[in-house]
Amino acid sequence: MTTSRESHPAKKRPTWFGWAVGLPFRIVAVVVVSILTSIAVEWVGIYGGWWAQPGAGHAQGVLTHELGWIDTQFTRSLIFSHPVEMARTVITTVYDAVFVWTGIAPWLGAHTSSGGVSQTIATYGQAGIDVSLVVLVRVFILTLTVPLFVMAAAVGIVDGLVRRDLRKFGAGRESAFIYHHAKRLTGPVFILGWLIYLSVPFSVNPNTFLVPCAALFGLLISVTTG
Repeated sequence: MTTSRESHPAKKRPTWFGWAVGLPFRIVAVVVVSILTSIAVEWVGIYGGWWAQPGAGHAQGVLTHELGWIDTQFTRSLIFSHPVEMARTVITTVYDAVFVWTGIAPWLGAHTSSGGVSQTIATYGQAGIDVSLVVLVRVFILTLTVPLFVMAAAVGIVDGLVRRDLRKFGAGRESAFIYHHAKRLTGPVFILGWLIYLSVPFSVNPNTFLVPCAALFGLLISVTTG
């Protein structure tokens, strides 16, 4: 019995410090996976003729719509004083640093109508650039909605603590099954929501998607706390 216990040591639970240190790496991983997934879907759509617009037109249209959401839905923010100007500055800076200064964008622009293999490469390359910028815009939108998720978490904690105290005072039973499953689902739901929102190949109103995600996140926090 002693040998069996020693061969299977108990797993250490991650601390809040370890979770906080690993959070930036998780966010970067989610963004990278979303960019690669979005580019793959866009290229498959171009090859299979899924999009109504020819060539890189679909990706350009989605990028235009995503920038429009910032202009109309996020004119005010608790994080940035001028979110619209900040978004355009960030996107322009990243575009110039990654695609213009490296010579990628000028080469693609010069071969857009050259015909043959060069035009095909330029079409797919421009679509990849536009899709990457779409993901960047959505990351900026997610940054603007951080206060929404913080508020949902705060409401969930307060609601869970109130229900927990009421259950204790009423000598109610606690369910370890519900607690462990709610706690286990909180992180994946949060990350999965980000992945889906960042990777969808069409423009979607951020409020239509993120408000239900924030509500579900708050509900899981409430169940876990309660």
